[in-house]
Amino acid sequence: MNSEELYIGLMSGTSIDSIDAALISFHQGRTQVLGFHEHPIPSKVRSSIEDLCLPGDNEIDRSGGLSHELGLIFADAALTLLSKQKVAPGKVLAIGSHGQTIRHRPQTNRPFTLQIGDPSTIAYHTGITTVADFRSKDIAAGGQGAPLVPAFHSAQFHHKERSRIILNIGGIANITRLPADKNQALIGLDTGPGNTLMDYWCNKHLQRPFDNHGLWARSGHLDKTLLDRFLQHQYFQRQGPKSTGREEFSSLWLNDILQDFAELSPEAVQCTLCELSAQSIGNTIKQHANPSFEIIICGGGAKNKLLTERLEALLPGYILSTSAQYGISIDAVEATAFAWLAQQTLKALPGSRSSVTGAKKDLILGGIYPAG
Repeated sequence: MNSEELYIGLMSGTSIDSIDAALISFHQGRTQVLGFHEHPIPSKVRSSIEDLCLPGDNEIDRSGGLSHELGLIFADAALTLLSKQKVAPGKVLAIGSHGQTIRHRPQTNRPFTLQIGDPSTIAYHTGITTVADFRSKDIAAGGQGAPLVPAFHSAQFHHKERSRIILNIGGIANITRLPADKNQALIGLDTGPGNTLMDYWCNKHLQRPFDNHGLWARSGHLDKTLLDRFLQHQYFQRQGPKSTGREEFSSLWLNDILQDFAELSPEAVQCTLCELSAQSIGNTIKQHANPSFEIIICGGGAKNKLLTERLEALLPGYILSTSAQYGISIDAVEATAFAWLAQQTLKALPGSRSSVTGAKKDLILGGIYPAG
């Protein structure tokens, strides 16, 4: 009997550059990416999302309408992936949709998190049961609601003889500490900005969504005074469990600081933003792992050659590799994680780790939106 189960994972992160859609086969404990598709987010929709990430007028109507529109785009991403792979929607057990975060406030007196991309719209238009809203229950239990991928990292990348750090460099960068000894606690946390500030600055000055291979940053020079100012952000002094997002590392925060550095060229700012990402990642890794840990990198930031070069320089003695060397491309890891989380939910199994998020216990996550 063939026990293969097909799921789709949909991921749109802090960078808002595209929707990552992955078709995943789970079979006898093995995870295989059968297909991957990067679905474009129209520039007008991206601008609307960016506007909603900061407080503004008429937020309820704007977020409600945008949630429906994004639901249609998420559904189209899933159906386009299936068409490319020649797989009928009826063969897929469920979609795990991260949604698009527009507000993440785990530290407030009334903590909450909000992702849009209406799962009912996704379920209706694809005809596939959809699992979504993965973060809210963890926050209800006193957790950060993030990062959620460490439980998947443990299932996929744990090695009984070699300790590992999984480094995901998305809009926000995060690490998962995977000790070889499973009796040691699983730890995961956001390190700070990954690509989000660099992408914003590149789009503002070059009208490009990202700095290809870090070439623009490489043309500038590092300003140590500006870097030190960036590193004074209180997030870097905060103890874990902790998570962050655009709320703390926003264009408003960046532009406010840059008022005191008007003489710097845009490329010098970009170079310094790249160093901010590299140093905040490197410092966090050194706090949680020694050079005996292998570092496995994934996420779009792994394509930024200047950033990865700086990480190698800041982490001498550490072995750096990528997730592609372990069967999942650097682009597909997070989408695969949300397919896995959907499977955990349908099987009534925990998808979070309290040692990562600070919640009172491990939890079954997400809401289930049946198809049809």
